[in-house]
Amino acid sequence: MTPSARLQTAVARGYTRVTASALGPRQSAVVRIGFSFTWLLFLLREWPHRRELYGPDGPWNWEMAARLIDGNRAFTALMWSDSTVWFEIVYALAIISSALLLVGWRTRTMSVLFMIGVLSLQNRSIFVGDGGDNLIHLMSMYLVLTRCGRMWSLDARRAARRADRQWPPRDTTGIVLWAVTGTALLWAQLFTEARLSLTADGPLPGLGWSTVLWGLWLVQAGWWFVRRYAPGEPRTVLDALANVAHNGALLVIMAEVCLLYASAGWYKIQGSRWQDGTALYYPLHLDYFSPWPWLADIMASSGTLVMVLTYGTVIVQVAFPFTLLNRRAKNAMLVLLMMEHLGIAVMLGLPFFSLAVIAADSVFLPTNFLRWAEARLGRARDRLAARAVWLPGQRARESDGESPAGTLVR
Repeated sequence: MTPSARLQTAVARGYTRVTASALGPRQSAVVRIGFSFTWLLFLLREWPHRRELYGPDGPWNWEMAARLIDGNRAFTALMWSDSTVWFEIVYALAIISSALLLVGWRTRTMSVLFMIGVLSLQNRSIFVGDGGDNLIHLMSMYLVLTRCGRMWSLDARRAARRADRQWPPRDTTGIVLWAVTGTALLWAQLFTEARLSLTADGPLPGLGWSTVLWGLWLVQAGWWFVRRYAPGEPRTVLDALANVAHNGALLVIMAEVCLLYASAGWYKIQGSRWQDGTALYYPLHLDYFSPWPWLADIMASSGTLVMVLTYGTVIVQVAFPFTLLNRRAKNAMLVLLMMEHLGIAVMLGLPFFSLAVIAADSVFLPTNFLRWAEARLGRARDRLAARAVWLPGQRARESDGESPAGTLVR
């Protein structure tokens, strides 16, 4: 085979692989579960303080936020009204969409609502976040483009039940959800002070948030129509476009994680405290980052341990993008990175930052490991489902010597 023929064959295989399937379905599912769980847990923990963080009782009041947003043109639904009731509605919808995205119910719609909830709260008060919030901010937009509900979701279970049907049933729930979201978007467009420009103030230059949200709403309608009334080539074309968008978004997520570690590692190298191996010593003695002072004192008392952890952090972060060239090295480095962030969660009291970074790292988890975990969890679920449920009156019949064979429900 000539070199040109080999090149053409390789290009054809790559094209088929990118368009014919959504790559990394398990990895994208783990990313979906990780980020929705992290954001949901954060919102629930901050429920008593929600008004001080993002609402009308905070030091960054509505007028100050509106002035800032007029300058940076960020998107937030909390600027549509300064009503306390509206704030409570947005906060509650953020919690509900996170929970539903976590279990994978209507993931196409919930991923958009999840993104709106994240952007609305974080852009309302930009000075209360940290690196984990920035990561959730970015990933909420990437998840909209992924097919993250194809594994480990209620959507996947519903699709499996419908797989044997030649003609898809009428999706009443989906139609109602589509109509409700469209009505809400129309209300926001016409009757609020929503900065929803068609050509500006959006995620990309020349693309407004109104165009994005209405476009996603229309795409959902087109997807349903083609799926029901044109299941042939039009469905194949839309499926290929969805796969391309999914695979592209997954590639961007991977690049984002690599950029995160590379920039963090190289910036650390430039610091004198990281160069002499003492950088870890200082945050261990800050009250704000010491939930367990006695444990921090034990760790800080060993100069060798502090030096090893300081240098090890820099080495692992700088080396990680290069280890992607070798699968075993990448897996080993991934374990070290996750252990590092578990240590940050415990030692420095930053659980949500660590959960967000671990959720992003999950995009690199090996498929064999995820299949093994899926099989183990499946067997555990089957054992629980196969347990006998004793009906009322069972003990009385057993005491009379009656056989319990007919009283088990499996």
